[in-house]
Formats: sequence, C-alpha cells, structure tokens
Amino acid sequence: MNLPGFDILMASRTGQGQRSNNEDTLCTGRSRGGWYAVVADGAGGHSRGAEASRRAVQTIEQILHNADESVFLPETLSRVVRVAHGELQRHQVPGDPSASMHTTVVALWIDAGTRHALWAHVGDSRLYRLRHGLVDMVTTDDSLVQQMVNAGLISSAQARQHPHKNQLVAALGVEGDVDPHTVVRPVEVKDGDAFLLCSDGWWDAIEPLSIASTLERAQSPDDWLDRMERLIEQRNAPRQDNFSAVAVWAGNPTLGADDSSDATVPNVPR
Repeated sequence: MNLPGFDILMASRTGQGQRSNNEDTLCTGRSRGGWYAVVADGAGGHSRGAEASRRAVQTIEQILHNADESVFLPETLSRVVRVAHGELQRHQVPGDPSASMHTTVVALWIDAGTRHALWAHVGDSRLYRLRHGLVDMVTTDDSLVQQMVNAGLISSAQARQHPHKNQLVAALGVEGDVDPHTVVRPVEVKDGDAFLLCSDGWWDAIEPLSIASTLERAQSPDDWLDRMERLIEQRNAPRQDNFSAVAVWAGNPTLGADDSSDATVPNVPR
C-alpha cells in the first residue's frame, strides 16, 4: 500500500503456539486517508476469547476503514476503542461469569496527508517504534506486574519472569468504562521508521535487541516477521502462548533514515 512520495508497507503474522486454539485477531488496511493496523489478544470462558478479539478488531477496522483525514484526532481513536469496548459488553452472557470475554487491543493509525501517526492500546498488547536501530516501546502494559515495575518494587528483568506477568488491570469487555491509552497528539512518521504491533505471546518470546537485530537484516516487513517468528520457534517454549504481530514500514528502515527526533507522550490515565 502506498501513496505518491509516502510508502507504507505492512505485513502480519499469527501463530497458535502451544495453546489449543488461537484467540488472537489482527488486521491491516487502507482507510480513505491513510492506513491502520490492529492486534487483539482475547481471553474468556468457553473459548470466548477468540470472539472477543474478533469483535473488537472488526469494530475498530470498520470505523477506521471509513475514516478520513478530517477526523484524524486522538479523541477519535479513543472513541473508536470505547465503541469496541461497548460492543463486547453488549455480547456478554448475563449471569454466567464463566462465559465472560475480554481482550487486549493495540491500534496504529497513519494519516497519509500529514504523515503522522496515532496509536492507542488497552491491556498488554504492545506497540514498538524503531528508528535509527533503536527500539522504543511507546505503550505501557496495563498489567499488575507493570504497576509493580512503576512502583519500583521489581525490575523490568524480574517482570519478565514474574508468575503473574499476564494478570491484566484493564481490558476491553470488562464491567464499567475503559480509558484507552492514546497518544496525546499526532506523531510525525519519519522516512525509515518501523512499527511493530504485537500480542504478549510475541513480545514475551523476543528480546528488544532481537527485534532490532532482525530488522537490520530484513528485506521487507514479511521477512522481518519471518526472522522473528523463527526465533519464537527456536525458543520452543513448552507453554508458548498465541503469538501475533503486524509490521509496518515507512519506506525502508534498513537504508538509513531522517535523524531528527520526535518525543511521544501517552495520555495519563484518569
């Protein structure tokens, strides 16, 4: 997918891992004014996690697909995520907690006209931005362990091995409102930028240094995902979760890029 003078290339990958079924859902697409990518990781009783992630992604995709540059605003993306949250709430099974469903989500939206990006997330599906070979995790997990890291109780290294690392403190479909973590302003996309949206089954299996090193040798977004997927398979974790990712390239990250910087500041949850 591309527009004159501004090439955006995307690829996606999903795997079942060692689980009985795959409850991740993802999508990539072209909107009227740009591009979008979404990854969701569902969970719930009676295999409803797959339904949760599917409903969330379909809802977000439908809205972003028809959106144009006039609504390319942080509040628009936050509202879209809340609509997906409401969709899941409407399809819960009253009086049966064992059949509840919820999902994480991370969404990237790029406007072709301004060459800027917006992103939002709920849960522990992540967005990484790579620029000049450096990896910047621009989302912060909605998890109990991340709260412990923020409080200085454990280190990031300890968090990777913590027995409760998958315990979420926010997700789509739970009771009450949800407050998406949405970047507070559109962020310029530089030529050579790369983005990686992924579920926890993907990022938990790959160190950030490996995300960067595989990008250096990749010939395309598909090749980048192939290289990372091989690392996941080589790890051969006995309890490997579903793993899903979307790779987004602005131009070719392996050919050098604009060396100017751009700060990104996420919304502070209320």
